Formats: sequence, structure tokens, C-alpha cells
Amino acid sequence: MTNQVRVRYAPSPTGHLHIGNARTALFNYLYAKHFNGKMVIRIEDTDDKRNVAGGEESQLKFLQWLGVEWDEGADIGGEYGPYRQMERLDLYQKYVDELLERGLAYKCYMTEEELEAEREQQRASGQVPKYSGAHRDLSEEQITAFEKEGRQPSIRMRVPENETYTFNDIVRGEITFESSDFGDWVIVKKNGIPTYNFAVAIDDHLMEITHVLRGEEHISNTPKQMMVYNAFDWDAPQFGHMTLILNEERKKLSKRDQHILQFIEQYYNLGYLPETLFNFIALLGWSPVGEEEIFDKDTLIDIFDPERLSTSAAIFDRHKLKWMNNEYIKAADLKDVIELAMPHLVEAGKLPQQISDEKKQWAEQVIALYKEQLRYGAEIVELTDLFFNEELSLDEGAMDVLQEEQVPEVLQVFTDKLIHLDDFTKDSIKAQIKATQKETGHRGKKLFMPIRVATTGQTHGPELPMAIELLGKAAVLSRLDKVLNKLEA
Repeated sequence: MTNQVRVRYAPSPTGHLHIGNARTALFNYLYAKHFNGKMVIRIEDTDDKRNVAGGEESQLKFLQWLGVEWDEGADIGGEYGPYRQMERLDLYQKYVDELLERGLAYKCYMTEEELEAEREQQRASGQVPKYSGAHRDLSEEQITAFEKEGRQPSIRMRVPENETYTFNDIVRGEITFESSDFGDWVIVKKNGIPTYNFAVAIDDHLMEITHVLRGEEHISNTPKQMMVYNAFDWDAPQFGHMTLILNEERKKLSKRDQHILQFIEQYYNLGYLPETLFNFIALLGWSPVGEEEIFDKDTLIDIFDPERLSTSAAIFDRHKLKWMNNEYIKAADLKDVIELAMPHLVEAGKLPQQISDEKKQWAEQVIALYKEQLRYGAEIVELTDLFFNEELSLDEGAMDVLQEEQVPEVLQVFTDKLIHLDDFTKDSIKAQIKATQKETGHRGKKLFMPIRVATTGQTHGPELPMAIELLGKAAVLSRLDKVLNKLEA
């Protein structure tokens, strides 16, 4: 076994990159980089019935987008390949043959119907269902008879009796299982494809994996993998099982949960920054020293300490994610924020696909107004509605503002001043607001709120003079006129 830290992330190409899988990959990446080790991507594609077209490509694409980098894999090669399990079948067969020859594994000819009947009988008698070992010691005559029937065998591991399996988990400390907890389990299915627990143990050994970080749902798989290691007298890697990710109601994050977007691609499509997702996911089940929560990737690599992996479930806080993404957007260059937001205005039909330089410059200025409050790219569509809707939509709060007695005077004076304004820029507009204050004697909210509501339809929003400039003189005068007419009616 190598002295260098070697970790692996081993996705199945059965779908897109899920938050939980992304966390597994990210923690393995942080672990490897912190200890100057190597990260391997291995594609576990033996479940051909569940594999989906493009699943592998999608997972790798969004891992790269997140900022997870690997040293070996099917896409870049390496000296421990092949890196897809279906390309490693000949390698597994060698070890299957050895186990059969040594009597540590055997062929089981039971049909699925017979196995289910056995499980039903066990349940009926209050037992936990597990394989009884009915075909553990078949005679040659029985084997011949089954094969004449055309039965295809699976191959089962002969679980040792009275064996204790103990491992020191990186997260949870010492964990112990007894061999009596398990029936003889299948290492090769009837179709000749090895099962997960067998193939993964062979792969981890041959690829010299030193540390296995994965979700806690794999804890019960660990003793089965240890059986394989023991059978070949190999050293097992060190295991670490991360806690569950729960939603805000403290229920297990389920792919059927519609309240939380669970695939990295969805956040990409909504205009979240990869740096945010990397930072946010790193804090799902791990905590740094201190109260700081915003870290760049290099800092996270530097401060990552596996001793601080949490033993309590991680809570996926949607509001925290939006807050964090807003912090990253505020710190980003304006041109990057424009690149993030502009496609969403186009997709929503607010801007044309082919945009003139003048319109593009206008749109960039509109986006710039919201840089400080934008939480994700797609939110720009809702935030900028006032620039694309001809009619004002006034809510109850806005209507309350317009009912104040000074409003007609303020709006009429402001309108008169804008009519004669040739230089329709934020500075000159700001000067006209001050002139309206001087002429009417109204100041503060009494002055600014009626003007904001009548021009933007909102009681709060971006810098008012700039917003008025970007709305344009014709649109602003039209809105002021309509509000004044309503007030007089």
C-alpha cells in the first residue's frame, strides 16, 4: 500500500450530480489536497438497468464546474486504470476464481422466487431476513441437476462464523459488526456482473486507495468489504462515514423533496456561483475553527481538518445558501455579475437574442443597480420587472404612500421640472428632486417615497435617480401623469 494519501469518488452514472454526491466528492477532494494526496474518479457502472445516457458526462461536468479537480479517471487516464468498472470485469474474474477455488465463495442456484419465499418465511417467524445458506454445501450431483434445469448461479461469499469486524471510523470512532449479522452475500450476480461490495473492495485495493470518505448509508457495507480484504489478506483503507443531510424540517434530504433543489445542475441553471456552492457544501457536515463562514477554495484546502467532520446531521439551509451567494456576488467584478445575470433576462424574453450595443449598455446599467441585492442570476428577472413593464402594479403599501396629503403637490412639481429637463441623467434628476424639495418644503420620506412609488411602483428599490434615468424620460412622465390622474379622480 502506498504511503501517499489516495482517495476516490466513485459515482454511478444513474443520474445527475446530487448535493449528497457532490459533498462526498468535495470532501474527498479537500482531504486529498490537504494531505498532498491524489484523487481518483472511478465510474461504478455495473448497474446497467439504472444507468442513464449522459449520466457520467453530466456528473463530471458539474464536478468540474464546482471546482473539484481529480488526478486520475476515465476522462484523463492514469496508471491504475481502467477507471470504469465494466471495463474491469476480467480483473474481477481472477479474484472470483480464487475465492471459489479456496472454498471462500460458492455457486448458489436458488431462484428469486425461492429466495423470496425464504425471506417471507423468516419475516413470518419474526426473523430479520437473510440468506439461509441453503446452497452453501451442494454436492456435485445437486449442482449437475440444477445446471441441467438451466439455472444460472450467482456466486456468494461464504461468511465466516463467529468473526468480529471492527474499524476505526474517521468520523464516528470505533464501529463493530458481527459476522452473524450477515447471510452469505452475493459477490457475482446471475448475469456475471460483480456486485457493488465485491467490486469496490477489489478496486480500492488495486488502485491503492488509502482513505474512503462516503455517506453513512454505506456503514453496513463496510464489514462486507472487510470480508473481501481479509479473504485476500489485504490491508483495508481507513473509512469515514459522513452524516446525513437533512432539510430545514430535519427530515432526510429526499430526491422527492420539492422544497429544496437537489442537483448541482439546477443551481448552475439558476445562476449560482460555483465558488458559493463549493463553500456552502464544504460546511454541510464539517466546521472550521471560529465563526467565519466565507472561504475560498485554497483556504478550505488549507484549513480542512477531518477531526472536525461532524457527528451530527447537516442541515441544508436554503436561506443561508442565498445569503452566501449574495455575499459572493457583492464581492465579484461587475462584469462577471453582468455575465451571470444577462442570459436570464434574454431567456425570460425581457431582452432580444440579438441585442444592439445601445440596448446592451442599458441592460448592463440596469443589472448594475441590483448587484448589491442580487442573490442568484435568475433573480434579476423579478428584480428588474419595473424596467420592462409598461403599467405600474401598486401593492397596498404603495397605495398607502400615495394617499398622503402632500403627494399631489410633490408629484406635480416634480413632473413640471422633468418636462423641461433636457439632460435626463441621474445627476440632473437628483438636482430636480432637490429643487422639488425646495419648492414644496417637503423632505425625507414625504418627498422621496411618492416619487419612488409613482415612477417605479415600489416602496423600496435601487438608487432612485439612476433608476429614473434608466426608465427614460417618456416612460417616467407617462407614469407620473397616470398616477396624478388617479389621484384627481
